[in-house]
This record gives sequence, structure tokens and C-alpha cells, in this order.
Amino acid sequence: YQRRVRGRNSWQMTTAKKQIHFWLRAEAKPHERRTILLPEHCKILLEAGHKITVEKSKQRIVPLSAYQAIEGIHFADEFSWQKEASKEQVILGLKELPESETPLISDHVFFAHCYKNQSGWQNILRRFVSGGSKLWDLEFLNDSRGRRVAAFGRSAGIAGMGLGLIAWCNLKAGSPIPSFEEPFSDIESLAQKAKSCIEKLGSSPRVIVIGALGRVGNGAVDLARLAGLSDSQISQWDLAETQKGGPFLEILDHDIFVNCIYLDVKTKINPFITKELLSKEGSKLSLMVDISCDSSNPNNPVPIYNGNSTFQHPTIEVPITTGQVLNVIAIDNLPSLIPEYSSKEFADAIVGHLVEFPDTDVWKGANKIFEEKISLLENS
Repeated sequence: YQRRVRGRNSWQMTTAKKQIHFWLRAEAKPHERRTILLPEHCKILLEAGHKITVEKSKQRIVPLSAYQAIEGIHFADEFSWQKEASKEQVILGLKELPESETPLISDHVFFAHCYKNQSGWQNILRRFVSGGSKLWDLEFLNDSRGRRVAAFGRSAGIAGMGLGLIAWCNLKAGSPIPSFEEPFSDIESLAQKAKSCIEKLGSSPRVIVIGALGRVGNGAVDLARLAGLSDSQISQWDLAETQKGGPFLEILDHDIFVNCIYLDVKTKINPFITKELLSKEGSKLSLMVDISCDSSNPNNPVPIYNGNSTFQHPTIEVPITTGQVLNVIAIDNLPSLIPEYSSKEFADAIVGHLVEFPDTDVWKGANKIFEEKISLLENS
């Protein structure tokens, strides 16, 4: 077999070690249009000597015909992996699996959100234990420096800021916040929508981004600039500004607070905001965009709400004082607002590692974390 190793500007062919049968499943989460593999990436894996099965999907941003144009791909019905896949396949996806207690006999690669003591983490891991399979959590594929090898960070920041600006304009105008069930074709169209809302309102918000130096924060700041905000209207905070410890009164001087931090499972930090802080007189804050979406994490730095919002209902109203609320956007699949861009961003980064699955330090590290979490499960 052969594999491609991503070079600086191109893919270079070398010899692969092991053939894997990857099964690209349909996403069960409503309005999840992204995919971990575009047709061009399937072709790379096939040329490397791997096998590919692609499930049909009613909501994937890429039409089935684009995959059918690639010779060598096998096809299966939507969600058929649950009955037809075996231990021989590795199931590829992005978001959570359909709720079930059925043992998982195939190995899975996806964002499981169960390694930070999130609600229901034991139930997810028990399915792997009972089925004798492994979880390769995409959030924990790290290089030798501890950086994630593939992430939707920039896309999440872009989508979160875009949604936040549009929602704020509607709140300011006294209009209902629209649903966002239809995706934007690209970043430019999202930025233009936000910019036109600001221009129509005739007023611009002051925004604070915490975690501004990371991939998520960079995306958020870039979108704000594309929408017409000046740097003087964007407070960019990171470790230097937050090291004194929260809560931070300065957040109240802004119209929109965008939380972009990556919450380490072992790190407990003081909250950035609390309901007590938000109740102070003179607060300008009317909207928070929690891109991190870790409300069920015991170390959550914005512990003022529970659960998530959706593209259909983008905000959660958090009562602060009599007659006052803070609107919170907490959508855990924000990059699906720009699904084609975000899918390519992620697939470009992950495909080289899939070619080498599971024999590199990246995959071995992820497996080690899985085994550690399983041991915690057994001892809990």
C-alpha cells in the first residue's frame, strides 16, 4: 500500500504500513452538515491503500454524487453502521452518536465529549467497554508539543462571532433573534450579513474576546473586523489579562462577551463572570457567546447557565435581576454554520493522520488517554 504524507505545499507518496477500512457515518445531530472527510480526502485514503464506506446522509453539506464520482468508495444507507459494521471497520464521524446503551463493537473516531467529567460520560465509555472497542477522541489527538493536530477552532470562532453580532443587532433593535437553520456558503457571506445588520442598526457593539490569541479567538477577532468593527471596539484578552483571576468587572463594559478558551480537564480557574457580578448596576453586557460550551464541566469559567442552545433557537435567556436577562449563545456545533469551509479546514488537517492510523504517536497518545479514562470508569 501507499500513503501520502503532507508536505509543506503538497502531498508526497510513500509506503503505507496497514490497510484500514474506514466507515464514514451520517451525523445524527440535527443540522450537523459537516463531515470529517470530503471526497478529495476519501481519494487520498483510497490511493494510500485503505478502504472507504460512505453512508448516505440527508444533511451532509456534500452531495452523495460527489462521493460517487470517486472510484473505489463503497456506499451504505444512513445510520446503517449500527447494524452492518463489524470489528473490521473504524467508524468516522464528528458529533455524538445516537443515544443508546447498545455495546459498540467497532472502533470509533469522533468528538465524544466524555473526558472532562461531562454529564453522562460514564454511559458513553461503558458502551466501548462492553463492546470491546476503542474510542479515538478527536479532541485529544495531539502532537509532540501537546497541540491538537486537527481542530475546528478557527471556524468556531468565526461562526460564534458572526452569530453574536447578528443576534446583538436584533436584541438592540427589539426584534426576535432569527433561527439559523440554513448555513452560510462561506465566511464572506456571514461577515456581510453581520455587517449589514450593524449598518442597518446604525450602532456598533463593543466586544470582549477572552482567549483571543488561540485559534478560536483569532477566528472571532477576524470575523469582527470583517464585519466592520475597529480594533478599538474589540478587547482582546488572553492569559496576560486573566492571570489575576476572575470574576472580571471589565467584561461589563462591553456589549458582547465571547468566551473562546480551551478548558483543560485538570485546570480549575476562577469564574470569569457570575450572576452576582452580572447584577451590578451599569452593566452594558447583553449577550454572551460561549464558544467553549462546557456548561456541564465542573470547572466551567462561565457558570451562569445550563444546557445548550441550537441553530433553531440560538439563545438562552439567563435571568439576572427583575426585568433583566443576559442572552447566551451556546451552540456546540457552531462550525456547521459554515460547513463547507469548516469541513475542509478539518479534513485537510486530519487526513494525513488517518493515512497513518493507528501507528503514530498521535494515535498512541489518544489511545493512552482512552485507557486512562476506562480505568477511572472501572474504579468509579
